[in-house]
Amino acid sequence: MTRTNTAQLPDLAPAAQTSPSMISIIGLNKWYGNFHALRDVDLNVATGEILVVCGPSGSGKSTMIRCINHLENFQKGQIKVNGITLTSEAESVSAVRREIGMVFQSFNLFPHLSVMDNLTLAPQLVQGVSSAEAKKRAQVYLERVRIAEHADKYPSQLSGGQQQRVAIARALCMNPKVMLFDEPTSALDPEMVHEVLDVMGELATDGMTMICVTHEMGFASKVADRVLFMDQGQVIEQATPAEFFNNPQTERAQQFLSQIIGH
Repeated sequence: MTRTNTAQLPDLAPAAQTSPSMISIIGLNKWYGNFHALRDVDLNVATGEILVVCGPSGSGKSTMIRCINHLENFQKGQIKVNGITLTSEAESVSAVRREIGMVFQSFNLFPHLSVMDNLTLAPQLVQGVSSAEAKKRAQVYLERVRIAEHADKYPSQLSGGQQQRVAIARALCMNPKVMLFDEPTSALDPEMVHEVLDVMGELATDGMTMICVTHEMGFASKVADRVLFMDQGQVIEQATPAEFFNNPQTERAQQFLSQIIGH
């Protein structure tokens, strides 16, 4: 699919449903003690699809994507990533995580390492990439997120937006098939949000499969192929951005949108 840079922010057509599934979730259930955090979640994400997940706090959005990367255990259901079935076995978890890059609310950079060292550490340790190749790869992605001039700085010397772009570049250095974003702009000052969203939008133009949990409805309306609305651990509604924002089908989604964007 051809996409346009988010700087222009056009509406985009939904991803072709004939594309093979990169992520498949069937009957996913998650409990924290007696609290039922995820309830019978079914989801297919096509290769190259951009899925934005939204909903009120505590609706299960972050829990769902953390289950995909096995950062959270789940008690019932099935998850497949690029055809690999996720189980609790270490080999399965490692195989799935090799397919996934994840960016969190907090940047999780190593403060004692330079930007370059933050990016080259995992490819060398996990993938056995040579130092020279890891640096070459890191340089490519630092340029891609427009922060190459800061390669020798430490995280404390960067703004929040710059640190989050470093975190995105670090995830990309593992050459993932899927990128998961867990509210990547929620910890940023408002003036820094756009620089991170612009980078994410550029990834979308390259056909990267992405799931993004966010309250940035402008980003969702212009970049997403599909919007998934969750509440109380369930998928309440899913539609193209145009359908979801212009004609939400459920009262709960209508209420949410009225609070977020005055719909």
